[in-house]
Amino acid sequence: MAATPGAAGIGELIVEADGGSRGNPGPAGYGAVVLDPVSGEPLAEAAEYIGVATNNVAEYRGLIAGLKAARELAPEASVRVRMDSKLVVEQMSGRWKIKHPDMKPLAAEAARVFPAAQVRYEWIPRERNKHADRLANEAMDAGKRGQRWQPGHSAALAAARPAATGPGADTAAARVVGDHAAGAAKARAALAGTRPEPGTGSVTGAGARTGAGARTDSGAGTDPGAAPVAGAALAVPSVGAAAAEATTPAVGWAAADLGAPATLVLLRHGETALTPQRRFSGSGGSDPELSDAGRRQAEAAAALLAARGTVQEIVTSPLRRCRQTAAEVAERLGLEVRVEEGLREADFGAWEGLTFAEVRERYPDDLDAWLASPKAAPTGGESFAAVSRRVAAARDRLTTAHAGRTVLAVTHVTPIKTLVRLALGAPPESLFRMELSAASLSVVAYYRDGNASVRLLNDTSHLR
Repeated sequence: MAATPGAAGIGELIVEADGGSRGNPGPAGYGAVVLDPVSGEPLAEAAEYIGVATNNVAEYRGLIAGLKAARELAPEASVRVRMDSKLVVEQMSGRWKIKHPDMKPLAAEAARVFPAAQVRYEWIPRERNKHADRLANEAMDAGKRGQRWQPGHSAALAAARPAATGPGADTAAARVVGDHAAGAAKARAALAGTRPEPGTGSVTGAGARTGAGARTDSGAGTDPGAAPVAGAALAVPSVGAAAAEATTPAVGWAAADLGAPATLVLLRHGETALTPQRRFSGSGGSDPELSDAGRRQAEAAAALLAARGTVQEIVTSPLRRCRQTAAEVAERLGLEVRVEEGLREADFGAWEGLTFAEVRERYPDDLDAWLASPKAAPTGGESFAAVSRRVAAARDRLTTAHAGRTVLAVTHVTPIKTLVRLALGAPPESLFRMELSAASLSVVAYYRDGNASVRLLNDTSHLR
């Protein structure tokens, strides 16, 4: 970012931050602005669409972004944080306990930006927090369009500029800070419901906002990384000033989950020349590239993901058809792609490139054994049991590293069917009873208590 002239000598900065969720949880974003305490001039802005989350998560994310922007301007300055979230102000001031597991790491991250002695928190009415609120809504609007919030086009800054009176007020736009997080127009296939989680902090009353495009300050206890169940009503009790947090009664599934799940959005690669011919194509063959039809399928999947919400990471099988599919999505979402070796397709050995009928003719004993037992492997190839161990290890790495986040995994038929089978606790023969089309989407959520939930299987609506 570009610092303002004389920023190193600033004694105090004001940070105003806000966050909102259109659904709580729902599509969410945050906004933050750093102000000169004397002139009121905006010195820096930050905003981001963060996908599906609760109000409280969005507010904390806005606070963190605002503090980081202030630190870039003047790391030695004292900071006065002004927010209309009573929950965040009271928790960060140490007067309310932080009980919810999703709030604790966010509060800890905010506390690490500046030494505690340099920061003080102040609650302000919503009407005095319009700049940050407008930034949050701009970010959500941009996310809805599948775009990033652009700092140079901030209507919030334009609205605030007439109030700036100090030297250089006419060049405030040149000093706007952009998005502090990697990637803003990210996608989440929030294509199925979620379970509310107990113990979420809740504040209702004077600060509440409702209606389309608005947020509410209810902090209803639900998974911030997924869409709410259609038609589900969440009972959220009011709390007074003396109560730090409230417990939301469980709705729907009774099994306890321990916080927001790690969600794997599973995208099968687009077609290759071998796909329409239904030939075995694993990790031991020719490593074909996407066909023209496969590229169109990958583009359609990318468009759907951009329109649906936010994925925060992309991983892919090392095989070329998956890397090409992942690249189409990553370009649309502004994310990097990491290769996960465990997501490669099964090695079909001598069967590579053959149709089922050709395998039946040439390797009848191999095929009978393979159909009868997950421990049997094609000649020179890999058994389903071996694939299951490899894929489960990759799943565990991903869900541990990305707890509470959403990861797009671009992979193949066997790994996706294996993940679904393991999540359902289904027998190995279930692999032969699932249909999985090219460029289809499936979703599995993994909770910290060890439970898994299959939310979607073989969605191809984007291809029609």
